[in-house]
Amino acid sequence: MADLSNKKVAILTEEGFEQVELTSPKEALEAAGATVHIVSPKSGKIKAWDKDKWGIEVDVDKNLSDVSPDDYDALVLPGGVLNPDKLRQNKDAVAFASAFLDEGKPLAAICHGPQLLIETNMLKGRRLTSYPSLQTDLKNAGADWVDEEVVTDNGLVTSRRPADLEAFNKKTIEEIAEGVHV
Repeated sequence: MADLSNKKVAILTEEGFEQVELTSPKEALEAAGATVHIVSPKSGKIKAWDKDKWGIEVDVDKNLSDVSPDDYDALVLPGGVLNPDKLRQNKDAVAFASAFLDEGKPLAAICHGPQLLIETNMLKGRRLTSYPSLQTDLKNAGADWVDEEVVTDNGLVTSRRPADLEAFNKKTIEEIAEGVHV
């Protein structure tokens, strides 16, 4: 496994993130040595969605208004239905994600997480995957959508669902270790 001890990773999320899509990448990144911050427009605690009911609450480490993309080497976007829908309506969240794409920093999004990326207007010609129900939206945003476990396009890592987490986490760590993708 790659050593990420000199890397800082933001997990940008809102209420209603899919629990395992935050906890699994966070644990994998920390096991690889990365410093991981839960970043949110909300302060205090935010609540997870766990399959078909509300799940755990997690502490927000940093408020979105108090951080800059320059503070982080990579960005992770967990899914859930509520979370990305809220984030895509937040201009600061869209700007935060846009900066990672613009600068070629690794960005990993799983399940419904890529929904936020639609708002960046930076998906034209990018190859990615997502939860199948987003494929039309992503194609309309100019993305080349494919149905694969994990897809990497120049530092952009995407996966379809929680069943893909093992491959998603492995590829995310690999891309972060590689650094900026020009």
